[in-house]
Amino acid sequence: MQLADVPVGSAVAAQSSAGRSIVVAQPSAGTVVAFDAACTHQGCPVQPQGDQLICNCHRSLFDAFTGAALRGPATEPLAPLAVRVVDGAVVEGA
Repeated sequence: MQLADVPVGSAVAAQSSAGRSIVVAQPSAGTVVAFDAACTHQGCPVQPQGDQLICNCHRSLFDAFTGAALRGPATEPLAPLAVRVVDGAVVEGA
């Protein structure tokens, strides 16, 4: 995935190199973060909605830039993934 595919101030759904669902966000220009897309309540996938991530199963809400749970039933944050930008591409690993 290219960093240009992730709008500044927003998040997009993606897949890790292992094929699992993740969310990649760009909180500010050139800064990228990623999280496992499995809701911490019951594992349903979360979907990006601007600067938030919503679980369509039970409506838990998460901050797209920190992974923090904003509204339950989920109380735990999303699991962060190490990503970085190399030559304009978002790559896994620290």
